[in-house]
Amino acid sequence: MTAVARRQVTDRLRRGVRAARAWGRAARPGEPGPLPDFLVIGGQRCGTTSLYHHLAAHPRVRVATGKELQYFSVHHARGTRWYRGHFPRLAPDERTFEASPYYLFHPSVPSRVAATLPEARFVALLRDPVQRAYSHYLHTRSYGAEPLSFAAALDAEEERLARATRGGPDTRAAHRALRNHSYAARGRYAEQLERWFAHVPRERIHITRTEDLNADPAGTYGEILSFLDLPAFTPEAFTRHTRRVDDGTSQLTPDLRDRLTEYFAPHNARLATLLGWPDPWAARTPS
Repeated sequence: MTAVARRQVTDRLRRGVRAARAWGRAARPGEPGPLPDFLVIGGQRCGTTSLYHHLAAHPRVRVATGKELQYFSVHHARGTRWYRGHFPRLAPDERTFEASPYYLFHPSVPSRVAATLPEARFVALLRDPVQRAYSHYLHTRSYGAEPLSFAAALDAEEERLARATRGGPDTRAAHRALRNHSYAARGRYAEQLERWFAHVPRERIHITRTEDLNADPAGTYGEILSFLDLPAFTPEAFTRHTRRVDDGTSQLTPDLRDRLTEYFAPHNARLATLLGWPDPWAARTPS
């Protein structure tokens, strides 16, 4: 076994241990606490883990028992008492939250959130969808859930998702496919935000680009704190957090990049119109 292969096996084992610990926390909630004041709703592979750590560092914020509780998507049948059991008791000036990137994408989540958290606020990060799609692919492949090449996975995506969701979006098979194999679908941001806007007032959803968080973390973080009515604060460091390590040759070839760019063009235009943005990713920087 090569050194790279050994490192990949070790990384997978570590991820499995972390996932088991997180699931253990999620499966055994404590006494019911308050419902969250705000949620980071996505998107996946858009910097939500980094933002989670930045927000968790704020002295007025206390976090839930885990980053991704997935209550409004995977675990909604468990009920609000189960959900509240993951949040701490708060002092009068403290706030609490969780971050589940699947929330932006799953079609059932906006209506559930609106019914349960009528006063909460929400933060969404959006990344260049071409880069996001490939990062998502590498992430899924890294824990052994993607046997196909990137090109083949893109070719198979539509049929995979359609087959898995025939029984609705809340079956085990649907969650597995929607979370793992939605490489292009998750980059169609406008249709996801339109679902949210149909249930939640737009002024309660703050949307920013991952590229802005990376280029100006202090300024972008400050805007998010202002939106959440949290006092200004600067963490000791704005560290980027990622679970993906790519040791191979990139499969995002120029041809595939062009194919995805063409695919996303109408969806990016729709997003620009929806949000009043210029072309959000006119100048793309390879990851």
